Amino acid sequence: MAWDYSEKLKDHFFNPRNVGVLEDADGKGEVGSIACGDALTFYVKVDKQTQKITDAKFKTFGCGSAIASASALTEMVIGKTVDEALRITNQDIAQYLGGIPQEKMHCSVMGREALEAAFADVRGEKRGPDVHDDGAIVCHCFGVTDKKIERAIRENNLRTAEQVTNYTKAGGGCGTCLAEIEGILARVREEEQRKPAPKPKAPARMTQLKKIALIQETIEHEIRPALQKDGGDIELVDIDGEKVHVALVGHCAGCRSAGFTAAWIQDKMRELVADTITIVVDENAEAAS
Repeated sequence: MAWDYSEKLKDHFFNPRNVGVLEDADGKGEVGSIACGDALTFYVKVDKQTQKITDAKFKTFGCGSAIASASALTEMVIGKTVDEALRITNQDIAQYLGGIPQEKMHCSVMGREALEAAFADVRGEKRGPDVHDDGAIVCHCFGVTDKKIERAIRENNLRTAEQVTNYTKAGGGCGTCLAEIEGILARVREEEQRKPAPKPKAPARMTQLKKIALIQETIEHEIRPALQKDGGDIELVDIDGEKVHVALVGHCAGCRSAGFTAAWIQDKMRELVADTITIVVDENAEAAS
C-alpha cells in the first residue's frame, strides 16, 4: 500500500535532524522495542536555571514516519521550557509534519511518549522501555495497556478499533484483543456521555439568530473538519429551540460508534454555544440547505 506522505515528512525522513546520542543528557526516554517493530530513544538537555531545553537528540529503529516524528520533535522542543514541551501532543507532531497517514499515527504517539519518559528521567523517575503504563496489558503482541488505549481514545477522539490500532498498534498483531478494545471504546463512550456539560463560552443571553450563527460556525470550523478526516461528515437538519437536529453522513452514517460521535458533537456545542444544547441525530433526514 502506498502512503500519502507530506513533503515535510519526507524531508525529515531523508534528512533527519539531531540524530545520535546526547552524551551529557539530563534525561533519556526509551519507548517501544525492536521486537515490536518500533523503538525510540530520546535525549534532552535542560538548563537548570531557565528550565529551557538547550539540546535534544534521538535514535530510533522504525519506519519513515517514526524517524520523521522523532526528528520533528527535536526541532519542536529545543528552546522551549519543560512545561511548554510537555504540552506538545501527538497531533501537534503530526501537524508540524504536514500530516501523517492515519495508519502511521502511532509513530507520533511514540514520540510524545519518549519525550515524557525523558522528562521523567530528568525528575529521577527511571522508566525503561520494558516498563509499561499503569494498567493491564490488553495487546500482548505489542505490550499495550488499557490505560494507553484509553488515553489515545480521549486525546484523539477515536471511535473505532481500527483507529485505536493506527494510534497505538493494539490489535495489529494476532487480533485476539480486538473485542476488548471494542469494550474499552464502549466504556469511554459511556463515560463521555455521562460527563457534566462544560461551561458555555458564549454569552449566557443571545438572540436566536446569534445562536443559529454560532451553531453553524461550530459545525463548519470545529466539527466538520474532524469528521472529514475519517471520511465522515455532518449536515445541519433543523434547530428546534435547544434541540439541534443533525444528520451524520459518509463513513459516520450507520457507524457503530455513532453514539460516541453524537456525544462528542454535543460536548462541542455545549462548550462553544450553550450548555443547554441537545444533539438529536436524525436518520434518513434531508439536510437543510
